[in-house]
Amino acid sequence: MAIFKVFFQQDKSEVIVRESTQTKYFEGQTEEQVRRFLSDRNYNIEFVQKLEGAHLEYEQQSDHFTVETI
Repeated sequence: MAIFKVFFQQDKSEVIVRESTQTKYFEGQTEEQVRRFLSDRNYNIEFVQKLEGAHLEYEQQSDHFTVETI
């Protein structure tokens, strides 16, 4: 399993604006699996990033780091 950070806008109809971008973390096998899992939500997904190594360790230090398992 891997941890993915998903950058998104809350509503699919919203234009992607950096200042409105939100993030969530998901544990899954692949980026495709994460995208399929989120397809029923009304998110406008901007980017899905696989986290590993030092980058994952850095993200884990954040107060907002909570992982949703697929």
